[in-house]
Amino acid sequence: MLQLMLNDDDLDLPVGLTLERYIMQKQGEFPAATGEFSQLLRDLALAAKLVNHEVNQAGLPQWSMIARAAPLHATPEALPETAHLRFARALSRGSEVCAVLSEQLGSLQSTGNHLGTYAVTLDALDGDTGASIGLGTLFSIYRRVSGLGTPATPADFLQGGHKLVAAGYVLYGASTVLVYTTGQGVAAFTFQPLLGEFYLSQPQITIPAEGHNYSCNEGLALQYPEPIQAYLTECKQRSFGSRYVGSLVADFHRTLLTGGVYLSPPTEAAPDGTLGVVTHCLPLAYLVVQADGLASTGSESLLDVIPTALAQRSPLYIGSRNMVQELTSKILQPSTATKA
Repeated sequence: MLQLMLNDDDLDLPVGLTLERYIMQKQGEFPAATGEFSQLLRDLALAAKLVNHEVNQAGLPQWSMIARAAPLHATPEALPETAHLRFARALSRGSEVCAVLSEQLGSLQSTGNHLGTYAVTLDALDGDTGASIGLGTLFSIYRRVSGLGTPATPADFLQGGHKLVAAGYVLYGASTVLVYTTGQGVAAFTFQPLLGEFYLSQPQITIPAEGHNYSCNEGLALQYPEPIQAYLTECKQRSFGSRYVGSLVADFHRTLLTGGVYLSPPTEAAPDGTLGVVTHCLPLAYLVVQADGLASTGSESLLDVIPTALAQRSPLYIGSRNMVQELTSKILQPSTATKA
């Protein structure tokens, strides 16, 4: 019979800091905190656990005992809608959130909690659901500016990145990770399925200032502006690695941990860019700046952008500080020369 031998040193090892305890500790640093924001983070984490389960079950035959046991079994095609429902329900059942701006719905959705203090943006499931590659959830949180007791308005979501109070994402996979910031650094938590808890795995993420990887959809390279095409050619000449999954969350997560630059340039078909300013660009910009990186539209810092429409789109250049600065200087160079 296999025996598990433990010594005193093994028993003294820490079991790890759960997300729940981490949130409680952070709340304790603010004596005036009411606990509303902490509960909002817990609601997001609960929804992430449910979506993680459904992502892992997606694609199982409907006659499978595992699939039939799932409370809301989803086909890969239905996963984005299912994920949206999970997060929307979790945020609506609390009293903290007045409205959700969902990428899946493309519009503002009231939770019915007109006394809610916060407004949440959400891309409930980004990535290739058909192949289950790089699936992730992206979110951000604003303190509402519309009057308490009244329905939420677009103004609650059009405040700009400097007004964010939190942003984060969940990356589902062999190891499911929740990463978020409240403006005091970026922390990562890894999900332990057996215990059903997120545990602190990286208390302070800092993106390397320099990198040797670039990430973009090179299939569209001939549609990119000439300075971007020239930059990609230069990356190849410098033997930079090309790393691209096609999932925004997955590509950003890798860039955040290992360094590099992620590019989503404008194209002939999308001259304003393809990513949502409010639902995608600003949350990621807030995260990367807290990790000592940079995010730019190509002409200005993304955190300085004040959106004027919920569906507004933008180019995105994000990642290691030195690489983003070098790239944006090349983008701006032609216009500078023209003015001169």
